[in-house]
Formats: sequence, C-alpha cells, structure tokens
Amino acid sequence: MTEENRKENIRAELDRAAEALAAATLLYENGYISDAISRLYYFVLYHVRALLLSKGLEPRSHDAALRLLGMHFVREGLIDKRAAQVFSKLMKFREEADYNPVSMFTGDDFVAFKGEAEIFAASVKSYLVAPAKTQGEGLISNLSPP
Repeated sequence: MTEENRKENIRAELDRAAEALAAATLLYENGYISDAISRLYYFVLYHVRALLLSKGLEPRSHDAALRLLGMHFVREGLIDKRAAQVFSKLMKFREEADYNPVSMFTGDDFVAFKGEAEIFAASVKSYLVAPAKTQGEGLISNLSPP
C-alpha cells in the first residue's frame, strides 16, 4: 500500500465513522436504542481501523482490531487505556444489542456511550494529525481532520 493509498483509506474510514455516528444519532432520536448502540460501535470501529491503518495494519476481524489496538497503541502508550476500553465495551454491547432480543439499553445508556465514543474518536484524530516527530515510523502527519 502506498502512502497516498493509506491516507485515502484512513480518510474513508473516518468518513464511514461520521456516517455511522449520524445513523446512530438518528436511530436514537427515533427510539431505536439497541440499533443506535450497534451503529455507535461501528463509529468506534472505523476510528480503530483508521488508527491501525496509520501503521499499515489491516485487521481481518473485529477481534483482531481489538488485539492490534492493544498491542500497537495501548501497550506502547500511544492511546490511553481507558479511552481504548470504550471499543471493547461497545463491542460487547453491540453483540448484545444485535443478538439479544431482550437487551435493555436505555436512552441514557446511549448518551453515556456516545460521550465515551466521541472522546475516543477525538484521541484517534489527535494522534492521526500530530506532527510526525511525535509518532513512530509510517504514521500520517498531514491528514486534515474531517
């Protein structure tokens, strides 16, 4: 993958994330809380994928994305562990929302999860646009935030 391709793929993931957040918000506003939480998970997943792409990593599954995030960003101190835990939590809640017909999420749950997800997304974007000298090899330094 060329550097330009990597930047395009990162931008595409961030665009997908924005769309997932918009969909989550619409679903929440119309009372579809479980579906809103599911889309909120994808908002975070797409940010994780953008982050992983910045190091040339392309996970083949959701679990692999979680493992790679831990190995390459949390363990190295590049992303705060508490912020990254949002991904793990929303992964679990997305599965519950999608596969448990009696999941009991509330609007307040969605609002809280959304706040956490937006903090995580902001940390990812800050990392992606940080000057190259503060990042490791192969990271994007001139990606303008969406």
